Amino acid sequence: MLAPGAAAGAAAGGRAAPQPGAAQAWAALGGDPALLARVSREHRPGLLPSALPVLELASATVAACSLAAAEFSCVRARSALLPPVRVDDGAVATAFHSDRLVRLDGRAPVTFAPLSRFWRTADGWVRTHANYPHHRARLLSALGMPDHGPAEDEAAAGRMATELAGRQARDVEEAVYAEGGVAVAVRTPDEWAAHPQRAAVVPTPLVALSRLDSAPTLPLEGPHGPGGLRGLRVLDLTRVLAGPVATRTLALLGADVLRIDAPERPEFLDTHADTNLGKRSTLLDLSTRAGQATFEELLASAHVVVTGYRPGALDRFGLAPESLMDRRPGLVVGQLSAWGAAGPWQRRRGFDSLVQAATGIACVEAAGAAGAAGAADKVTSSPDLAPGALPAQALDHGTGYLLAAGLLRALTEQRTGTIGSRLVRLSLARTAHWLQYELPSGASGPAASLDPAASFDPAPWLTETDSPLGRLRHALPPVTFGPTATGGDAGGAPGTARCPHDWLRPPGQVGGDAAEWI
Repeated sequence: MLAPGAAAGAAAGGRAAPQPGAAQAWAALGGDPALLARVSREHRPGLLPSALPVLELASATVAACSLAAAEFSCVRARSALLPPVRVDDGAVATAFHSDRLVRLDGRAPVTFAPLSRFWRTADGWVRTHANYPHHRARLLSALGMPDHGPAEDEAAAGRMATELAGRQARDVEEAVYAEGGVAVAVRTPDEWAAHPQRAAVVPTPLVALSRLDSAPTLPLEGPHGPGGLRGLRVLDLTRVLAGPVATRTLALLGADVLRIDAPERPEFLDTHADTNLGKRSTLLDLSTRAGQATFEELLASAHVVVTGYRPGALDRFGLAPESLMDRRPGLVVGQLSAWGAAGPWQRRRGFDSLVQAATGIACVEAAGAAGAAGAADKVTSSPDLAPGALPAQALDHGTGYLLAAGLLRALTEQRTGTIGSRLVRLSLARTAHWLQYELPSGASGPAASLDPAASFDPAPWLTETDSPLGRLRHALPPVTFGPTATGGDAGGAPGTARCPHDWLRPPGQVGGDAAEWI
């Protein structure tokens, strides 16, 4: 059993106790509660202002991920002394805005396309997502609107507003889904509470970790390196934002992460610049024999596979967890979805913004901004009150750090507990329920402003570097563990594991790397 080292003495010496949210996340990961004594937090009130405890969620997920990373680094190094974990709310808030704060040659990112927004309907509101070209085309088709190309979308937005104003929100939801697009009706918390998908999601664990067989643990060759993951090979088949945040964290810790995209659907440049730090990127057509053969070569020496698509969406490519583990016994598979692995919506597409709208979060945030927020389950809907949003894509980022933590804990359990292939499964909808009902209550602050610069100065946690994409500004990682730079931590010792301060490599061109391991 890994010991927390000098945890008791440090706690007695005045180290800040971990927050309840961190304890909840660590318990969901199956971690030893005694290790939480190694966690301290730099509180910075007022960050991530919201009617819901967003800052608590953010700091808790980063704390749990940092602790899981510190734990595995000790297991890999065969050390019993767990390094200290420090979580700084400023670093956390900056990282949760990383998709908005990233800059390429000074240019701000494009976060939402003109047709991705809330729309007033005859009976309420609907939220659409049309960032990707295929989702945009399907949305227009479902509504019977002509497609004049993305350059005309600003003008098309006016016509779409007129079209949707005469329709029922849930009729739009079903019509767009039937066409393969992405849209949801905005629901209050009470309306979501009556939905069968919510009934399927709530009983599931926040982080579902399961052992699927008794295969031997896959070895990690060579020195563990800074962060503890050198030699770990990760296949990343995820899309914005939660999955890429998880694999970006593994890359920070030293893993060789190879991001795989389909040639016809490469990731957007801005998203790639933010989430592909430390990784490599390749294009692979899994519908061809050549693509399948290349994937099998990669899988044959992989340790982790992470997918971020609807359950079952990749099964035809042989990417179901059970199929992957049959071909690579001892593998750890991470599976992320919007709505969960059960229920009537399990195969529906979804994004953070859609989950906020469906689960009642958008209504809670709107009421909070209007100064009318009460208990989250008492918020009522008003067609005259435009839906709100969390101050960051917090479901995405928070779930991403929990997913990384779950993968790290699975790797630890393989080496300290029971051998066997592992499946780590999370959903944005389950994280949303945690935020709304399970974290300590109390708002983070006024919800009126969604501009990160209006709430705090992120400059201390931003850095710039030259990259193949241009001059890149990006958020520094909030995940950290190990002694301070001056070695002043009472629990530190020479040679104690330490997390890298930044990624070793900037993102390269989308699809610019060979489909092979380093």
